Amino acid sequence: MPADDPVTEKRVGALSSGLAVLRYVAAAQTPVGVTRIARDLEINPSTCFNLLRTLVHEGLAVFDEATKTYAVGLGVLALAKGTLEQVSYIAMVRPHLREVAMNHHVTCTLWHVMRGERVVLVDRADNDAAIRVHMSIGQRLPMYIAALGRCMAAHSGLTTPALRARFAALRWEGDLSFDVYLAEVDEARRRGYAVDQSHYVKGVTTVSSAVLDALARPLMAISAVGFGAQMSKADVKALGEDLRDRAAEISAAMAGQRWSRG
Repeated sequence: MPADDPVTEKRVGALSSGLAVLRYVAAAQTPVGVTRIARDLEINPSTCFNLLRTLVHEGLAVFDEATKTYAVGLGVLALAKGTLEQVSYIAMVRPHLREVAMNHHVTCTLWHVMRGERVVLVDRADNDAAIRVHMSIGQRLPMYIAALGRCMAAHSGLTTPALRARFAALRWEGDLSFDVYLAEVDEARRRGYAVDQSHYVKGVTTVSSAVLDALARPLMAISAVGFGAQMSKADVKALGEDLRDRAAEISAAMAGQRWSRG
């Protein structure tokens, strides 16, 4: 491009550097540290660090405190959603939602983690029952509510006092103590799915499993919702195990890994 080209003259160096860092992190096979990124891109380490902090703040990258490394964030998919919807995570997950809904006679939903410790409903599949639970796309909930909240809490890394503070702000229709909630969070961590029976909404059972990123942090949750009176203990167990396996498969796909059903 000629030196006097107006596009070249108006180029913002900081933006170009930030995009270069984002492309590097997105192309990396594994999470990478700031020193390596700065060296490979020939960027001042302090500048590179600030660019990465900004990308994390904007949801375009994620930072692992334990390993001090960075990986691409789900915000990149949100930017591309308008033009890449057919290959986005929603299109990838949708067949799973439909199969769960039809196989288990429930409403199956996909929740995406947002800022401010909230989740938003981004997709839904209904079953063919005459009476079923209906939820609206775009609905938002506190991150730690219902069955999906137990899954999120299980992978949040929050201390017990921090989780207790968040639990205190939640509203439940049924009686639920923090000690019981905490025990169910631990159980969700162990078995890979969580269950809420009439605590969040009386008469309604929700079963959920978390979709995790490459750093094992929750990106989304797949939740199945049905009427408790229509779901036996065996039904709930089969549903939970199905959601757990599908969430593991989706998590592996999101991280670019191979997964096989055990």
